Amino acid sequence: MPNGSLSLPARLCLLAWDPARTTAADTARVHHLVRAGALTELARRGLLTDDEGIVTPADLDSRTGDAVLDGLLELVRESMPHRWRSWVRLYARVTYEAAREQLVAEGYVRAERKRVLGVFPSVDYVLERVAVARALREEARHVLEGTLPAGRLSERDAATAVLAAAAGLGVPEGAGSGAHGRDRIAELTGRCGSAAPGMRKIVGEVWGAVSDETARTSAPAGG
Repeated sequence: MPNGSLSLPARLCLLAWDPARTTAADTARVHHLVRAGALTELARRGLLTDDEGIVTPADLDSRTGDAVLDGLLELVRESMPHRWRSWVRLYARVTYEAAREQLVAEGYVRAERKRVLGVFPSVDYVLERVAVARALREEARHVLEGTLPAGRLSERDAATAVLAAAAGLGVPEGAGSGAHGRDRIAELTGRCGSAAPGMRKIVGEVWGAVSDETARTSAPAGG
């Protein structure tokens, strides 16, 4: 994918941005998607492990040097134990805002400060590098709908596409549905879960949590 230096949560934050609107989609679904990316990335690096379904820090001292990932590491260390599905949504906005600030710092997004009613300070976040956001979406679509074997994709590209499909953001509507789509999701999940022991289970749990939250928030009221 383009701009491979971005962490997985930052890439997902940018992927969820609609290039046609350029303003941020600041919704719970985006927050869950970005948090899921951070959990997956930390697990892939061996800094979060699975202990009978509980998210467990590998140690109390490791850092990544990435503010988004290190912020979540600290939050997990200082909080009561929770399962993966719980951590997808608990304080998810904190991780989203950290990823958004990272995109601002690296020039992908522009922060425009203003005053509401001429009094109350506010900030609009505007997509600056529209072409990059479009390229991320196109690459995610190719990963999901293409025929390239998952083993030839990077773990991060596979994880990006799988989580985006679970959230229904940044990819074609219905991506990952139908028999072929489900088979492709399973293949990609296996790829992004190949980095370390237990990763396939972790990715499956995180994917399921994002899917469940997406279905819940997308359901019509009273449906």
